[in-house]
Amino acid sequence: MATVPAAKDKYRSFLDDEADNVQWRHGAPPSYDAVNQLFEQGRTKEWEEGSLEEIVQNAIKTWEMELSHKVRLQDFKSINHEKFNLIVNGREGLKGEEALKMGSYNALLKNSLPKEFQYYKADEESFESSHEAFRSAFPRGFAWEVIHVYSGPPLIPFKFRHWGIFEGPFKGHAPTGETVEFYGIATVKVDEGLKVEEVEVYYDPAQLFGGLLKAHPISISSSPTHHASACPFHSSS
Repeated sequence: MATVPAAKDKYRSFLDDEADNVQWRHGAPPSYDAVNQLFEQGRTKEWEEGSLEEIVQNAIKTWEMELSHKVRLQDFKSINHEKFNLIVNGREGLKGEEALKMGSYNALLKNSLPKEFQYYKADEESFESSHEAFRSAFPRGFAWEVIHVYSGPPLIPFKFRHWGIFEGPFKGHAPTGETVEFYGIATVKVDEGLKVEEVEVYYDPAQLFGGLLKAHPISISSSPTHHASACPFHSSS
C-alpha cells in the first residue's frame, strides 16, 4: 500500500514532526480522518480553543497516538520517559516500555478475574491482535472526549467518554449498529514542561463489553472479512 504524508491533525501534536526520524509502526504517520469525523459528529462537549479542557483532551489524544503508532519510546514527545507510569483501576503501574509493549487496549483491559470469567483475555492478546479486534468492531474508530476537567496542572483530574459505532464483528459476536460507550475518571500528572509523568484511569469495563457482547455469536465462516484488509494507516482511536 502506498503511503502519503499525513495532513496536520488539529487534535494531535507530533504527527507531522520529523517524520523521517520517527519509526512508525506501519511505516508512516496514521490518518485520523475517520475517527475525527466520528468525534465531531458524536461529541457532547465542544471546548473553546485554548481552554484547559481542550488542552487536556488534545494531550491525551496525542499520547494515545504515540502509544499506538510509534515503535520506540524514544520517539515519544508527550511523556517524561524516566517517570512515566500508567495505572488502570488501581492495578500495579506500567512504565513506558511496558505500556508500549502491551498496547493501549491490553493495558486498559487487563483484569484479575479468573480466566473462565474473563470476557477479554489481555494476557492472550498481542499488541496487533488487540488493535485488530477493536478495528474490526469499530471501523469508523473509537472516539474519545473530555467531559469535565476538575482542576489545573500539575495534577489534572478529569471525566471522559469513549465511544464507537459497533458495525463489525467482535470476538465472534455480531455487530449491532449501536453506539457502544463508557465513561471514566482519570488523573494526569505533568512535569514543568507539561510532559506526562503519570496517567491513572478508573472505569467499569462492563460498560464497554455489555455493548460488544450483547448480540448473538456468529460463526467464523459467516463473519465479514472487511476488517482483515483494513488499512493500518487509518487509526481506530
